[in-house]
Formats: sequence, structure tokens, C-alpha cells
Amino acid sequence: MGFADSDQTPIIENLVVGGGPCGLGAAWRLQELGRPWLLLERDDEVGGLARSFVDASGFTWDIGGHVLFSHYGYFDDLMRRLFDESQWLTHQRECWVRLRDRWVPYPFQYNLRHLPPEDQMRCLLGLLEVARQGSPRPPENFHQWIVATFGPGLADIFMLPYNFKVWAYPPEQLACGWVGERVAVTDLAQVLRNLVYQRDEASWGPNNVFRFPARGATGAIWRACADRLPQDRLHRNCGVTAIDLDRREATTSAGRKFRFERLISTMPLVELCRLARRDDWQRQALRLKHSATHVVGLGIRGKVPAELATKCWIYFPEDNSPFYRVTVFSNYSPHNTPPAQGLWSLLAEVSESPCKPVRRDTVVEEVVSGLLQTGLLDAPDRIVSRWQHRVEYGYPTPCRNREAILPELLEGFQKRGVYSRGRFGAWKYEVGNMDHSFMQGVEVAEYLCTGRPEATLYSPSSVNAGSMKDWPTVVPQTKGVS
Repeated sequence: MGFADSDQTPIIENLVVGGGPCGLGAAWRLQELGRPWLLLERDDEVGGLARSFVDASGFTWDIGGHVLFSHYGYFDDLMRRLFDESQWLTHQRECWVRLRDRWVPYPFQYNLRHLPPEDQMRCLLGLLEVARQGSPRPPENFHQWIVATFGPGLADIFMLPYNFKVWAYPPEQLACGWVGERVAVTDLAQVLRNLVYQRDEASWGPNNVFRFPARGATGAIWRACADRLPQDRLHRNCGVTAIDLDRREATTSAGRKFRFERLISTMPLVELCRLARRDDWQRQALRLKHSATHVVGLGIRGKVPAELATKCWIYFPEDNSPFYRVTVFSNYSPHNTPPAQGLWSLLAEVSESPCKPVRRDTVVEEVVSGLLQTGLLDAPDRIVSRWQHRVEYGYPTPCRNREAILPELLEGFQKRGVYSRGRFGAWKYEVGNMDHSFMQGVEVAEYLCTGRPEATLYSPSSVNAGSMKDWPTVVPQTKGVS
């Protein structure tokens, strides 16, 4: 640290705002490189959207159905350093779509044999139409991309209704350049082989095998990460309420002021603009779209039903339920339920936006009704615990104007020593998983210290294709990082 000439306020070389995966990634790398830093977290616990909770009945919950997989060797090395193998549970993904009162393995488009014959025919005719048309003009939005990629049958039966439920915006309001590995495209020959030979295909995607902490759920990862860092540099219950870009000064809810040389912010970009009192930037940021997420956890008495006993999560495209995804959370770890025998749990997610309003006071009962309608729950009197949590910033929507807005805002802040990163700091869903967010923090710290370019923020496609598996894992060991 240095000191300001005018008021002797200490100047922090690297001030990090937010103790989620991105902020912890920045702190971790700065500590490894032996550079000074200070982290401010507004809550009493680290983890951000990846923290976990224990309800009054002893059930453990995540803020959504998180699973751990990685695009980075550095991140893999971190996980090995935080937990030994006995502290992890490894799962083969078993992901399903619930549709027409049927179970369809995911990816949906490769498992059409589970649909009624008329739906199979609609999907196949649509795929044949796509194959005959060849390469049409480039799609202008996500709706057009879906129809051009899957045909009208698959689009109408699953892709369009599901994507409205998850994004909470009509797909025509979304861009399509972000898709990459997030959506499985279709090999018509493979679809036909699976139909003819009556076989399933369910191994697509980077998370077909994933890990989960044996105890403490996802939040345990980030608590362990924070615990390895110098505690005097982690300030919890210390939210930032104002940022003076000219003085390079952050003010907290307690009135304390911190001067900085560089600020790494992981708060939502909209909030950063507001706290910086840049009305022109805030007007731009407010044009970005996002959805809120309601998470409803239900602790249930009895034995998990046989048809759910091995399932991980289920997608719901139809309007007979409010949720877009339900995770059989007790299947991830037996310690997600209290020690008493005969308990299991479901975790449901409901999206909200101006295009898809949700009533907070009725959403739990709507979830229960949806679980009864879709057959995941046989009787409401089996529910022994109900947990509800809402996050305003759930999904950073890849809206059509995003690429026109982000560069101006991110570059404008960087010229003033502020680096906005993370799931909502950079507003890029395609690199918004836990591993991506952590590495955004690591990479911006590396850039500030060594000048090495940031790959995750600026080259999402190459990162998701595996280009970062060889990122150096051997790092200087300094006090406080083990």
C-alpha cells in the first residue's frame, strides 16, 4: 500500500469487490503472485450465487442446480488443492426432459424415440426440411437460429417453449452468437440411427461427468477457497455503496473509504454504473437484459421414487409447471438432507422478467402444484420443509444489443482503473459458470500483474473448446495460499 498526499488515506493497489468465484479468483491469483489486495464482500458469507444455505429443518440448498466441471487445468488444480478425493462425489450425469407425461433423455433431439409417433414425425420432417434447405441466410436472433438448426417440429415441441421458460424472454429478443457448447446441435444421421436401433444417447456436453462436495454443497468449495487466503484481507459485511472514479475511492455501507489504484468489480454491471454515478453509462447498462431466479427447495418424507432414484436434473418445457428445471438434490449427496432416515429433496428453479412475471408470495405453492402435475411428487403432505430464495440477478441474458453495449462500458471503466468481471460484471452467459467466473478473476489479476491477455472474457469460444487446459498450474507459493 501507498498513501495519498492529501489525506493520508491508504491506497490499495488492488481492491476487489465481491467474494463470489470471480472475486476469490482474483484474490487467489494476486496472493500467488505476491501482490497486495483487499476484498470487500457485502454478505456475511462468501460464494455469491454459488453459496449454500441450511434451512431450519437441516436441509442444505444451493442457489440453483450447480454442478462442478471445468474448462481449465488451473481450476482443476485448485479443486485438488481445496479438497482431497474423499471429499468429492463424482456423478455420471443423468439429465432428462419431462414432456407429454414421458421421460425423454437429454439431449432431447437425439432421443426422439421416447415421443409419441406424431411428435416423432413432426421432428423428423423438420430436420429433413433443414437438411434440404442447406445453409440459409445467417439467423438474426435466437428464435431464427433454433428453427434453422432444428426445424419447426423440434422448435415448437421443445426448443422454443423451453427457452422462453429458462430465459424469461421470447427467443427472438436473444442473440445467437453466444450458443457454442451451450446448445447441442443435431446430426440427422445419428438421430435416425438412434430411432432405427431404438437406443438412447445422453453423453453430450462438457458436464456429462461432474463432481459435487460430499458435505456443505457448492458453497463449501468457496468457503474452503476463502479460508486459504489471509483473513485480514477479507472484509465480510462490507458492501460498497459509492465509487468515485476521479478520486479512485470506494465508500462502504459503514461509511469507510478505500482508495485504490485498480478496482476489480464483480457486482452487476448495471449496479457498478449506478454506484459510479455515471448516468450516461447507466442508461446504456439498463438496456441490457437479465432475469431473476426463484429457487424453491422442498424436503420430502419417504424414499425417493424409483423413477427419480438415479436422475440428476430434469427440464420442463410445458406450461403445466412454473419451473424450467428441477434437480433431485438429495441424489447429489446424502448430506444434503438431515441425518434422519427416509428424507429426500427437490430443488426447483423459476425464472422471472418483465416478460414473465412471478408472484413471490405464491411461487412455492405453484411449484408444489407443478410437481404434482408432472408426477415428481405424489402427495403434498409428504413435504416436511419448504425453502425459498430469490436472486434479482440470475441469468445475464445474451440480448441482441449486448455486443453494442458491453465494449463501451467495460473499456470506459478500464480507462479509470476499474475492471468489471464475472457472471454479471462482464455480462457474458457463455462464460458465466463457476469455473469461467473464477478464471475471469484469475486472468484479470494476471493481466494487471504481468500483462498477459485475458482469454475467458475476450475469447469465449476458444476457451470453451478447451484452449485453457494447459494454462500454467505451477505457481509461486506465498504465505496464505496453500
